[in-house]
Amino acid sequence: MPYGMYLSAEGAQVQSTRLEVLANNLANVDTPGFKRDVATFRARFAEAVEQGLDDAGSGSINDIGGGVLVSDVRTDYSPGTLQHTGITTDFAIDGDAFFAVRKEGQTLLTRAGNFRLTAEGQLVSQQGFPVLDEGGAPIVVDPTQGPWHFDGNGAITQAGATSSMALLKPASPGDLVKAGENLFRPLAAPQPVDPAQRSVRQGYVEGSGVNPTAEMMELIETTRAFEANVNLIHNQDQMIDALISRVLQNA
Repeated sequence: MPYGMYLSAEGAQVQSTRLEVLANNLANVDTPGFKRDVATFRARFAEAVEQGLDDAGSGSINDIGGGVLVSDVRTDYSPGTLQHTGITTDFAIDGDAFFAVRKEGQTLLTRAGNFRLTAEGQLVSQQGFPVLDEGGAPIVVDPTQGPWHFDGNGAITQAGATSSMALLKPASPGDLVKAGENLFRPLAAPQPVDPAQRSVRQGYVEGSGVNPTAEMMELIETTRAFEANVNLIHNQDQMIDALISRVLQNA
């Protein structure tokens, strides 16, 4: 493959990945607690340098750029805007902690506090995963025990019994990976939030971390960059066809 076409193909592939990331962000612009992803790129060395056959800076024919590649797709954990709903089972965390839910025997984390109560009184996520208390047990509000009260520290009190929501915080955002369904899987054991720093608002949910205007601008920019790389591939293909035709005519 001609080197110019190779570089253009690399560029098109990178922009295609970026388009997928942006499209997923925009699809979750109204998803409570959603954290946007950001595709990051880096310059790529020539293939010979990548394979260890030459050294960068050698000054040889191999010491040329190799285009770009996607180095990582990271998650932006910036908090979303708190939105008032007035729904008693909606909760939003002030701070950078996470709620804990149980899915298939695993404890996963989420910022989406738009919970609901089942007919049995169990507090669950929108997907039906039990919300956990500090002891790792599902939180239950018994419908036969009368009204329940919630305080700003994340404690639910009913009939004299209190159950506090688990609020967990990873050592660093790099300890989390997306597990689907707006959940995060911790790679290391998260730590409970200090009691003095616990703050949860009832009747609020955290909005999506996606800014639709900014994402649309990036989407337009990325689409144009993708089209430019595809056009370069097409132009180089035409040049090669023309060259081969002229060689065959003069043969």
